[in-house]
Amino acid sequence: MSVKDYIRERFFPHMWCPGCGHGVVLNAMIRAMESLGMSKNEIVMVSGIGCSARISGYVDFHSMHTIHGRALAFATGIKMSRPELNVIVPMGDGDALAIGGNHFLHAARRNVEMTAIIMNNRIYGMTGGQFSPLSGYAAAASTAPYGNIDHGFDIAKLSEAAGATFVARTTTYHVHELSRLIRDAILHEGFSVLEVLTQCPTYFGRYNRAGDAPEMMEAYKNRTVAVGSEKKNQDPDLIERGVFVKKELPEYCREYEKIIEKNQQKQT
Repeated sequence: MSVKDYIRERFFPHMWCPGCGHGVVLNAMIRAMESLGMSKNEIVMVSGIGCSARISGYVDFHSMHTIHGRALAFATGIKMSRPELNVIVPMGDGDALAIGGNHFLHAARRNVEMTAIIMNNRIYGMTGGQFSPLSGYAAAASTAPYGNIDHGFDIAKLSEAAGATFVARTTTYHVHELSRLIRDAILHEGFSVLEVLTQCPTYFGRYNRAGDAPEMMEAYKNRTVAVGSEKKNQDPDLIERGVFVKKELPEYCREYEKIIEKNQQKQT
């Protein structure tokens, strides 16, 4: 299959703002699927609400556009009923970790085999540039014109603490790495989390004087380092990219099947 086989060309051009990083994520994801040679009938995408959630409208395979913060709950239901399917859940930082935070923690804890792609642009882009849980201290937003006083958190550390068995981070600048990590996340047999630092020049860039899309992507190049790099020791403010967690633990759907089999054996 080619890249074009995975998209709904009739819905292009897309609705994202010029310079938005979400199109880069869509591109990398489709190329990852192409490299895996996955049949469209093997894939289900579940999204919630927000700029990131629009990805489900552009892919030409089974998709479900659900409600704000609840994509992982719907995805869990799909995976439990059809465990042979590859379930991919694209989310924004607010969709995944504000209103969707509780669902995120428990999906990670259960180790349900699905891929959560969190597009972290540090702001609510669709509804007017409000600050999100990942905006960070002192960041400006439409609801924080004098600077945000909320402290953000580290998605990778949160995911690991909640029990995710694959945790990684990259950016929209590092496109080859992004595609490779999406591929690795899909192949992992457990709950996979991939955080993608993605630019929002329309709101976060403008409010925080971070420049246009090329300037924001240049910052991803200059302010991130590979996991384990010596540069991190020299400058603790640098953000690490790469795989933080990759381990094997019992997967929820398979364990549930074992319970069903045990119960059936007792009844015979």
